[in-house]
Amino acid sequence: MATEKVGVYRKYHGPVPKDKSGKPLPKSGWSRKRAFRWAVRWFGSDGKRYSRSFKTRKEADRYAKKIQASIDKGKPDKPKKITLGAFKSEHETVMRSQVANKTLKDHIRALRLFAYHVGSNVPLVRINARHAESFVAERLAQGLAVGTVNKDIRTLKGIFNLAIELRGYLAESTNPFAKIRQRRFTPKPPNYVPKEDFKRLFSAADTAWWKALLALAYTSGAREDELLNLTWADVDFQKNQLHITRKDRCDWIQPWQPKDHELRTIPLPEQIVNLLAAWQSVAPENCPYIFMEHGRWDYYRQRVDQRKWRTGQSLVNNVLRRFKTLCRRAKVGPYTVHDLRRSCITNWARKLPIHVVQKFAGHSDIRTTQKYYLSVQDEDIRKAQNVQAELLGKILENDLTDPKLTHSAPKRAFPGRKTF
Repeated sequence: MATEKVGVYRKYHGPVPKDKSGKPLPKSGWSRKRAFRWAVRWFGSDGKRYSRSFKTRKEADRYAKKIQASIDKGKPDKPKKITLGAFKSEHETVMRSQVANKTLKDHIRALRLFAYHVGSNVPLVRINARHAESFVAERLAQGLAVGTVNKDIRTLKGIFNLAIELRGYLAESTNPFAKIRQRRFTPKPPNYVPKEDFKRLFSAADTAWWKALLALAYTSGAREDELLNLTWADVDFQKNQLHITRKDRCDWIQPWQPKDHELRTIPLPEQIVNLLAAWQSVAPENCPYIFMEHGRWDYYRQRVDQRKWRTGQSLVNNVLRRFKTLCRRAKVGPYTVHDLRRSCITNWARKLPIHVVQKFAGHSDIRTTQKYYLSVQDEDIRKAQNVQAELLGKILENDLTDPKLTHSAPKRAFPGRKTF
């Protein structure tokens, strides 16, 4: 944005006028004897001076007021030039320490798909709403779920807002996704893993690693990324508690922070603590991470020693694929690891106040807990039916004693119709 007040000045051109003796006149005498235009000048936050000339003073004053208004609102002077591909690379670097790893992966995935659609070499300032509309249309034509496409719209809209407000690559009100509306659809109810299916999953798990992971996911409500970044120091074996907290780089531990950026303490049942203790007795020695197996620990330690481990790289690979294989073996589902979290939150909500459930789940907005994680089960439907029956039972019983509403009432003939 401009850092100094906008000024309007005469911009002289042509030969310098002379007096009768042939000497050049001083600048104070040029106004009526030398050709000029009116120039609007201001300095930008980058230290450069900007200017624009006009034929009349009225035009110059009008433009100066416009620039001054943009300064007062904090608008950038002139967008910087950058391509979509370069912006994507910069965004990945800048946001790495500002958002959770999972969120950053969603950002880069959306930018990569959008860059593939419009081209990586397109200048950011040339991207407009038509590009955004065609991108959304293409995603829908691919048969993707409407919820997935809506997520792309929200993600890219937020990213382009950063290109305006913080980085100065786009002018105000030029976000290509600003007016792209999310598509309406009827969402499916949250997927729920009943205890019978969980029991079959747990029985099909053939290692202490899987048993500990399944049980902890089903009873702690932790996200998959949170589970895989847990260290043994996060488990309080004395108080039966689990701590979801930020990690700093230290020895074998990689920097990481939870999605909600807050410390959460989750109570654990005694059985889960015993399962974790059983896995700890056979887990890789000196490995700080709870769910890193022997082969992965050897690979991870080697890459860290060689300084080839990338920040944000998954500590454990193919968890979802292996979980789906386990579901097929147990003949349940299909489920995802995140469904175990949803099920835990639903189970909590049946016994605990909703604000406590929100805190354990790590949601900043209680509406997120209610909308995406609370599943209505058959048991809830039966309870609602019983409540309705109790409320209306006596009323209906009294009404049904009316002989006009019972089968014992005498039949009446309608006019114009024969009776048999």
